[in-house]
Amino acid sequence: MWIGKEMARAGQNREEQASADFGVTTIGGATAAVETRGEERELPVFGPGGYCWQPRAGDTVLVVKGGMGGEERCVAAADPGEMPEGMQPGEICIRSGDSAIFLKEDGTIAITGKVAVSGSLTLNGTPVAVVTAGGGVQVPV
Repeated sequence: MWIGKEMARAGQNREEQASADFGVTTIGGATAAVETRGEERELPVFGPGGYCWQPRAGDTVLVVKGGMGGEERCVAAADPGEMPEGMQPGEICIRSGDSAIFLKEDGTIAITGKVAVSGSLTLNGTPVAVVTAGGGVQVPV
């Protein structure tokens, strides 16, 4: 009987806990430390498929909780900050510092920052430049 009451109480506590919480990253990186209701360290960081990301210290992030009692946690997302001017629903902007790739609904891809090409560059199927092993650039004639 006592065990049944304890299990019921544990179940109630589990339901009362939030399954996700916002927090501020105190230590950034691939395993972050985040302050929510207390600091949690070495939280794994996840992002959408194919997207690699590590939060910086001071970022507002979403911490997802799982497992029995919510003891397993991970950082799943960050506050994107200010949206680019004129951004429409369905558009995507990937930013880091002063660089950005903005995928617009009209098919435009706007790139801001320095662009480094490793390999060949073609425009409409026509080779424009080939980067050599030594870092030189050959421009086809």
